[in-house]
Amino acid sequence: MPVLPSLLAILAAVLLAACGSPASRPGTASGTITQAPLAISEKGNEVALYALGLIDTGYRFGGKNPEAGLDCSGMVSYIYNQAAGIKVQGSAADIARRGRPIERHLLRPGDLVFFNTRNRPFSHVGIYLGDDRFVHAPSTNGRVRIDALGDRYYAQRFEAARSFFD
Repeated sequence: MPVLPSLLAILAAVLLAACGSPASRPGTASGTITQAPLAISEKGNEVALYALGLIDTGYRFGGKNPEAGLDCSGMVSYIYNQAAGIKVQGSAADIARRGRPIERHLLRPGDLVFFNTRNRPFSHVGIYLGDDRFVHAPSTNGRVRIDALGDRYYAQRFEAARSFFD
């Protein structure tokens, strides 16, 4: 499967870029940081890497495991449990209520991003990878995939970010 090695290489590059100097980070001027970014989370990295392994898994409404298919909240629940031993359950809105709110510019790999895709707050969730990209299980096109937060569709529907990591 040639896509997985490419995705792993992208994630590795993103994680290494996060180790750059403060002056090289977006949103900083002359190396001054108004709010210190959090250190990369080991569990968050595990979650992001595990999520990449599920690319192209089939979509299924209410799906909670890769063999049967996954929906967005089922994907998050499954990955968090398998990769980090963290139990998160319920709908995307339920998961959002349990996570710690964070600002979008402070997202780290493994954090969660939430969208309003059905005219309902927090109706869709994905796992942030870094470099403005996230893994999710959208019902359209029926497969787990990577998209960019800056893509017009997701940028217009982005609602919040949450973290379950220190």
